[in-house]
Amino acid sequence: MKKISRLASGCIIVAAMFGFCAPFVSCVGHKCEKTSDNPHVYVLDADKVAMITSLKVLEPECLYEMDYTADYRLDELIEAGVCDVESFIRFFAVNMLDSIPTVSPIAAFSSGCSAYAATEAVNGDFLMGRNYDFCHRENGGEVPISAIFVRTAPGGGKKSVSMVDSYWLGFHKGFYNDGVSDLSMLMAAPYQILDGINEDGFAMGILHLDGTPTRQDEPGKRPLWTNIMMRKLIDEASTVEEALAMASQYNVTMVSPATGNFHFFLADATGDFAILEYSYSDTLSIGTAAPNVMKVFRGSDCDRYVTNFYVDPTLAEHSKLGPRGKHGLWRYDTLRVTLERNGYKLTEIQAMDLLKAVSQDPNPDIPTSHTQWSSLYNLTEKTVDICILQDYRTKYSFSVE
Repeated sequence: MKKISRLASGCIIVAAMFGFCAPFVSCVGHKCEKTSDNPHVYVLDADKVAMITSLKVLEPECLYEMDYTADYRLDELIEAGVCDVESFIRFFAVNMLDSIPTVSPIAAFSSGCSAYAATEAVNGDFLMGRNYDFCHRENGGEVPISAIFVRTAPGGGKKSVSMVDSYWLGFHKGFYNDGVSDLSMLMAAPYQILDGINEDGFAMGILHLDGTPTRQDEPGKRPLWTNIMMRKLIDEASTVEEALAMASQYNVTMVSPATGNFHFFLADATGDFAILEYSYSDTLSIGTAAPNVMKVFRGSDCDRYVTNFYVDPTLAEHSKLGPRGKHGLWRYDTLRVTLERNGYKLTEIQAMDLLKAVSQDPNPDIPTSHTQWSSLYNLTEKTVDICILQDYRTKYSFSVE
């Protein structure tokens, strides 16, 4: 990882089981190898303890880097038929922690966001841009969070890097060295993926939709919960084509205490891109049943960008979705106009500037506001540049390798 400062020209899931809070340990150069002294009551294995207490501090209180070396047991999780919050919590507590928690954690997951695909204007590399937007609220005000950059290298799977929101693991800003927060929940980090890229240049991000959560129930298919599907595709797919084929083999379920539904933006090193969402077979089912039909949008330039409303034309403007049927429209239009004007080719500076143009300030009354980070993935080079909290003067650059 390297940190670069520049002037920009134009930036599960398992929550609140433990306490939060306050100061951080200052580190020279914003990179700290010091292990945390925080408790880890439910993690006893020496290797796991070393893993969760040895995060690198990249930006004090705001950004950490984690090298996840433990077995997060993806195949077993899928085999167990985990398809909702409760079954995930049971599996996680029994199979990934070393001691069963005395208090059951609360699970949640959500994501606002914008995403797009473009070609790098100078060298022809393929890019994917992605903003993660979410404004966490407690007691009427925003709760600041830390971002965690997570590296994984599963046996038999692909190396990858991904971004995690600490709040969905139960942590507030500066949790890592506050002396209070129990770090045990970092064991769930691989399943809290919000966007990421693997060693073959396949990348994806998740985006929020209003409406009823997806629940597929086709006979003969195993269930696959939202977060687990994200993990599986990043771990095993090399291309958009492979990822879509994998997703079609499962009954995807997005049921969660957090309201709403989700869709996904996918892109790869061949230049392919797609929007994957789950909708209805007809408009008569809207509001009377859960979305259960997998729909893919690809092959057209209008599939290069997405925000927080259905792309499916039967739903995008349907009155049953109410006034939020076009949630994120101004961001969508900004992406569309900018990409069209530039022939879908942007320099990397322009690409990050486009993420800045569709970034959102915090508004506690709008959960899907506040851009926590902007990720610019170079799918050809298998790298990612990260800007945190709309600070587009400072960029963190990472490689999958």
